[in-house]
Amino acid sequence: MVKNYINIYNNLVNFTRNKKIFIIFTKEDTFGDRLLILLIHFAFFLKNYKNHEDKKTMQELYDYFFRQLELSIREIGYGDATINKKMKNYINVFHSMLNEIEGWNNLTLVEKSALIKNYLNTNEKVDKLSEYFDKYFNFLSKKPFNLFVKSVINAEF
Repeated sequence: MVKNYINIYNNLVNFTRNKKIFIIFTKEDTFGDRLLILLIHFAFFLKNYKNHEDKKTMQELYDYFFRQLELSIREIGYGDATINKKMKNYINVFHSMLNEIEGWNNLTLVEKSALIKNYLNTNEKVDKLSEYFDKYFNFLSKKPFNLFVKSVINAEF
């Protein structure tokens, strides 16, 4: 069965575009901020579905996601050398996020906020972002993987 990963990618981008997120922690809405929020959304997505889907599907999704991310960076106009450096940095940050988010359910609100603060480099209202990602993770846990494959959904947490 061929999965339509573009819908998953578009859903994650759609969640990332939620203006409420950026109002919480920054007055600026920069590409770098959006990208970090997108990576956090994707990390939670993988955390939730890794035990429900086969490894091949999850690896295909991971590969697709980072190919799309690279294309987005190319569209901004960065050169090949810059793109390679940025992608390496983003993948390293993402893997760090995955490791830390793995124990999300066992963290206190203070620990969750510290984790988020570490990646976003902000002191603004991080508790609200932690609550947002709690709600997002809860939302994911109640929805089947195929919902994200079949269409782009509108959801608020």
